[in-house]
Amino acid sequence: MEKIDIGKFIAHLSIDCVIFGYKDKELKVLISKFKFGKGTWMLPGGHVLKTEGIDKAASRVLKDRTGLENIYLEQFRVFGDENRIVNSEHKAIMKADLIAYDERFDEEVTEWITSRFISVGYYALVDIHKVNPKNGFFDEYLEWRSINDIPQMNYDHNEILTYGLEALRQNLDRKLIGFNLLPETFTIKEIQELYEAVYDRPFARNNFQKKILDLNVLERLEKKFTGAQNKAPYLYRFIRN
Repeated sequence: MEKIDIGKFIAHLSIDCVIFGYKDKELKVLISKFKFGKGTWMLPGGHVLKTEGIDKAASRVLKDRTGLENIYLEQFRVFGDENRIVNSEHKAIMKADLIAYDERFDEEVTEWITSRFISVGYYALVDIHKVNPKNGFFDEYLEWRSINDIPQMNYDHNEILTYGLEALRQNLDRKLIGFNLLPETFTIKEIQELYEAVYDRPFARNNFQKKILDLNVLERLEKKFTGAQNKAPYLYRFIRN
């Protein structure tokens, strides 16, 4: 069996993705139950080929895990602490599991996989209803979890998630990126519920509605049928530049 060619990747550089979705009034994150190292949890990620840039690598990782292209994607931080991965309690277990799993994972390959990596953090925004999660080689399975129900993850992935959420909150208004988490049409109430889920706090309805409409980025469509047609809310569509 052919040995895994680690030489095609940029040495000690990786991508970790915080993939946000939104459903049932909750902000959710796609996380991976890692196949090795006693089933630890991790963010979806991957390595960077020598033939691609880091943005292209991140897009490839996202397409592989979600099946989607043209996803909103933004780099938010580089994680390069000198003790990153090196001091992980899971390292020895992961090495043993990899070697036992497949003979291609010899000492050289497993040492490379479990050595220190500089990770480039990206966050992505997806319409959760369009995602069909697909396992990568290292994933036992992928699962959407509420932002308030995230388990302890391996390495510094909880820290990466925290910074990714902070970046999302900072850019939600400034770049109007929240609409990437919604279906094509939505009500003002649904926008407000999304904002409340992201910021984890309530907003005054009248003030919020005025703020959103004053942005002049929404196209008003027909009313949404609720059984009381005269009181039905309007549907809107985001006017993308």
